[in-house]
This record gives sequence, structure tokens and C-alpha cells, in this order.
Amino acid sequence: MALQISFDLVQEQRMKLLMTPELRQAIQLLQYSAVELEQYIQEQANENPLLEMISSYSDELENDEAWRQRAEKWLNYISGTNYYPKRSAVNNESDFIMDMISSDSDSLYDMLIEQLSFLELDPITQKVCRFLIGNLDERGYLDIDYKSVCKRFQIDLRTWSTCLEVLHSMDPAGVGARSLSECIVIQLKRKECPNLIAITIADDYLEDVAKGKLKKIAQELQVEVSEVQDAIDLIKECNPRPGGGYAVSKPEYIYPDVIVESVDGEFSIQLDDRYHSNIKLNTQYIQLIKQAGLEQSTTSYLKKWMQSALWLMKGLEQRRDTIYRVVEAIIEKQKDFFEKGVSFIRPLTLKQIGEEVGLHESTISRATQHKYMQTPHGVFPFRFFFPSGLSTDSGMDMSMKAVKRQLQRLIHQEDKTKPLSDQKLSRLLQDKGIHISRRTVAKYREEMGIPSSTVRKRYTK
Repeated sequence: MALQISFDLVQEQRMKLLMTPELRQAIQLLQYSAVELEQYIQEQANENPLLEMISSYSDELENDEAWRQRAEKWLNYISGTNYYPKRSAVNNESDFIMDMISSDSDSLYDMLIEQLSFLELDPITQKVCRFLIGNLDERGYLDIDYKSVCKRFQIDLRTWSTCLEVLHSMDPAGVGARSLSECIVIQLKRKECPNLIAITIADDYLEDVAKGKLKKIAQELQVEVSEVQDAIDLIKECNPRPGGGYAVSKPEYIYPDVIVESVDGEFSIQLDDRYHSNIKLNTQYIQLIKQAGLEQSTTSYLKKWMQSALWLMKGLEQRRDTIYRVVEAIIEKQKDFFEKGVSFIRPLTLKQIGEEVGLHESTISRATQHKYMQTPHGVFPFRFFFPSGLSTDSGMDMSMKAVKRQLQRLIHQEDKTKPLSDQKLSRLLQDKGIHISRRTVAKYREEMGIPSSTVRKRYTK
């Protein structure tokens, strides 16, 4: 029987989930941080004629006396009058916003160019040095082929060496180095009494230092192991990234989305919802919609923007309610942290919070994304309150951060001449009721930047 192919029209009912524009906007609003949300609302207000942004100073500006006093403060500040009384360093309240803005620090390039301008150099050396400064990377290292520089400026190796010496003589010490070894050697030679053993080790044995082969270094240099240990201590004082302290971009400021404070033994929650209180519907357009006799196209146009504005305000209210409920659940689950400190944070999952507030895990994930909470113990990202953990004999799970602190404390208290191996550290933690394997100890130790017992071993107390 031959297979017959034909086209048919079939009517059937099928259920499927469609993401409406309103739902898509609500999801988008929920995952925005406070800064991103403020920018988004400003964009919507610029686009939607029915939305208005209210200035936080609008009521004050309507008061002539308040405006006169503020203008007087500005004039006194500009004229140099000592108008404002001295404040203590801990007082964060300021009537003048300019006092709270940090100044931009000079970049590494600007600082080196300024040093170069004070040196008496011939024009070609000055020009080459300026070129080399412009080719430093963010670490302060010089990654450039000397042959290309010599060819570009038509100079010989002697002039190249002179330019390199000029660059190496600048501050911070180590800038212009072409390798980690050269960077450390430059800094060691700057010391008042240069240690020749340290310079030799930095020049030829950095790889052995990283592997903890101190006896091998001592044997080849024909010195005591204790002398090698002292030299390595000097090397550790050097800065491997001399240009790292000079930011190449402007600092990013963190604005907490939620502030949790302890008031009379209870925790109060304050959301950063200034965007919600600073937005309203334009009453003139609302009255225009209610008027009779408007053209249908005009009425349809205004109703479309009205619907968009209502969706936005409803989404903002839903966002505020969701974040508030999530924060309440976090405080309940992490009460020990809020009362006692970071060491008492417990393992927590997004699913647990979702079950607590009756929301899906994906909604909790969006609500905690790119947001920060100011607590009595500092400002933390929301995801800080969801650490993984390990089981203990007491039946209470311990967070990974708390286990790392226990591990760090054991290493800090160990005998440096006989450092604890990962296996011994695992046994000590198990004696405290924390079930952890040797491999997990090694993983946590590496994450904290703590070297192995071989590298930690000291030959002098």
C-alpha cells in the first residue's frame, strides 16, 4: 500500500504558557539592581508622556526661604567663607553634597609623566621614555620588543639601556620591569642594605621558591637554609604588581537595595524604593482621557500609554513586595548571622527560601541577583546569604565560610617549623565534628591562597 501525503485542516485545543508583555516586564524589573532600575524608570518616563518623575527637592524649592538658605550656602562656599562647622570623621551627615564626593586619583601614566618632566634628559631619551610609559600594562610591566623600539626611534642598544634605567628609577619601585624576577630585583636593589642572597634568589630561583625547595637553593648557593628563609621573607615584602594601586577606571560604588537595622532587639527592613515614591501619573493627561469629544485615535494613543504606565507601577509594587518577603525569610533563616556575626552564617539554598515565601526558585534567583544588603555587620551581596555547607556531628550544617575560618585558624596557630599537612588538618576538623575530606581541605586552602605545608615550612622561628 503506497504512503499517501496530503494537507488537512484540523481544529484542536492545546494549552501552553505564553509570556505576556506584562509578565516579561515584571521579571525584568525584579532582577534589576537599584541603580539599573532607576535608569530604566528614567528611560520609561522620558518615553511615556503619562509618567512624571518628581524631584526630591521639589517641595523645598517651592519654599522661597528654604531656597534662599541653600543658595546662601553655595555662595558662602564659593567665596571661601568658612561657613560649615568642623565635623568629626565619623559623622556621615553633611548639608553639602560636594563634601561627600571622592576625588579621582592620578593614573600611573600621569604620575610617571610628571616624574619624567623633572628629569634633565636629551630630547630623544625623553621621547623614548614617554613612549615606554605609554606601553606599560595595568601591572606596571613593560611588554614590548626592544628591537621594534630601536627601529622606531632609530636608537642603539646603549640609548635603549639608558631609557630603561630611567624608567626603572621611577616610583613606584619595580615599574617598567619586563618580568616578575626583574620587578623584584629592582625593588630589592632600592633597599638601604641590599641582600645579595635575596637578589640572586629572585633572579634565578623563583620557581624553586614557589615549590618550597629551600634546601636545594641553600645547597647551590652554599649558605644556611635559615639565610635562604630570611632572603625569601624580603622577597615577599616586594610588590609583584607595582602598577596595581593605580586604577585605570573610575571606582564603582555600591548602593544597598535593602538596609537591615537592629532596633530594640528586632530587625527592621528598609527598602530603597525612592524610585517608587518619585514616579506618578500625569494628572493633566488623565483629565484629557476623561474628556468627551476626543478623536478615537487620540484616545487610543493615550490609553495605550496609560496601560503601559499602570503595568510599570504594578510591576514596581510586585518587585517591592517580593524583595521584602525574601529579606524577611533570609533574616529568619540567618538570624544567628544578624545577631552574632559572619562566623555564624549557615548553609541556605534558594529552594528553601522559595518554599518559605511560596515562590518558585527561579523567582528567588532573580530577586537576589545583582542586589546588596546593608546589615549591622557590613554590606553583602544577597548571594552571600546562600553558602554551601558541610554536615557536623551536632546535626547542624556549617557553612563553607565558617569551615574556612576554622581551617585558617588552625593554620595560623600551627608550629611553623612543623606545619600541618592537609591530612592532619582534615583529622583536626573531624575531631571538632566537621566531616571534611583531605581533598576538600586542599580545595579550601587553595581558594584562600594558603600554600601547602611544604611551602609554609620555616627553618627559623
